[in-house]
Amino acid sequence: MKSALITILSESRGVVSGQQLSERLGISRVSVWKHIQQLQEFGYRIDAGPKGYRLKKRPDTPFPWEIPEWEDRIHYFPKVASTMDAARDLARKGCPHLTVVVADRQTRGRGRLTRAWQSDTGGLYVTVVTRPALAPMEVARITFAVSLELARTFNTGCGVDARVKWPNDILVDGRKLVGILSEMEGEADRVNYLNIGVGINVNNNPTRREPNAVSLKELTGKTMSRKNILADFLDRFRHRLDKGLDSEVIQEWKTCTDTIGRRVRVETVRGVFEGTAMDVDQNGALVLGLDDGSRQRVIYGDCFHQ
Repeated sequence: MKSALITILSESRGVVSGQQLSERLGISRVSVWKHIQQLQEFGYRIDAGPKGYRLKKRPDTPFPWEIPEWEDRIHYFPKVASTMDAARDLARKGCPHLTVVVADRQTRGRGRLTRAWQSDTGGLYVTVVTRPALAPMEVARITFAVSLELARTFNTGCGVDARVKWPNDILVDGRKLVGILSEMEGEADRVNYLNIGVGINVNNNPTRREPNAVSLKELTGKTMSRKNILADFLDRFRHRLDKGLDSEVIQEWKTCTDTIGRRVRVETVRGVFEGTAMDVDQNGALVLGLDDGSRQRVIYGDCFHQ
């Protein structure tokens, strides 16, 4: 109902009477007024007068009804401990594939290797629940698909040259724009769910805590729409999954990587490896050329460009 109401008010160039809204929505004028009040509380500037209602401004908040194609899948929170935790709870309760948790702020956001993820107001913090028909060894392709489609979202929708960094960051001119985290539950031969968490620096200022980070606002010089970014990415990601996740997604990822060919240091639970990033294999492992001429395949680790 909120989506339909906002659509009618947005498409109108003038005042829309309560009677017109009542007839078009099939609800009473009292119900119309209650919905208007709720939208005003959510930050919508709606003028109400004797002749009816006029929408003056919509907040840049990723409410479910602001993205109608995804409205039944989006769970929005003004503030949450962690979108990953909320998504895990939903996944364990049987929520459908491509359920989305989005928050304006996280109080205990986290990144890779239990690092804290700073979640200031103005950023976009999202976790997508996926239930892939893939073997556990293949699920890394989903993370690569996320980073690839996010980079394309920024490249085409925001006009920035976003590059992907193994295994799961997005950089612009070497500065971190996005961090991606994945968590999986499954059995030896099947995946129950794989949750992909994404933290995007949109209109926030991450440099106060991370000097080498950057936001879309700093890059473009203007305030960017978080809900448009989310809608664009979700559509791209769903289209990617509909096409299937064979090894082609890794090949496409390589075309916009900032890692292959670089001297890197990779920290893993087994130790630290330094060398040249030679390749990424069909399941997402980084292939390092070490100084002694040998090659090392790294499945999981933290990569630092040198």
